[in-house]
Amino acid sequence: MTRLFVALAIPELQREALLRIMSGLPGARWEPEENLHLTLRFIGEVDGGLFADIAESLAEIMAPAFDLTVKGIGHFDDKKRVHALWAGMAPSAPLKHLRDKIESVVVRAGLEPERRKFTPHVTLAKLRDAENDRVAAFLSHHGLLALEPFRVSEFHLYSSRTGKDRAAYRIEASYPLFEPL
Repeated sequence: MTRLFVALAIPELQREALLRIMSGLPGARWEPEENLHLTLRFIGEVDGGLFADIAESLAEIMAPAFDLTVKGIGHFDDKKRVHALWAGMAPSAPLKHLRDKIESVVVRAGLEPERRKFTPHVTLAKLRDAENDRVAAFLSHHGLLALEPFRVSEFHLYSSRTGKDRAAYRIEASYPLFEPL
């Protein structure tokens, strides 16, 4: 069984900018640089046959390349505590279009549809015992983050292996997007 997800890689310039703000919050477990990505669809554990089917079906997606902008900082919470910090994306119709095509491929392969609303983001940190006022100060200080746009010209099928401290991600396949005329 292999744990899979489909995502966009974050280019070096944007990763470096994100890394510069990823500090100063006790209780935050910051993601390592190599794990910064934008998940388009979490797939989960699959066997070898389904892995191959999904990988082949993703190759059939035809979608245009587009520009994307990292914009804003947000959080996920469970109404009691903030448990993750993330960098968001400026609204993007081409991103939603690509995500919808990927969702369609995964559902046709036999997986259940994603029930959660798609919130395009790059996870920056998982939080444990972080003080609410410190989290609020971090969000306030970095809330207007806006990075240089970057070109999205491909997406990737990743595998994830959980380790003692962190998950390790590996690109299993890459899929190009076409340049619009």
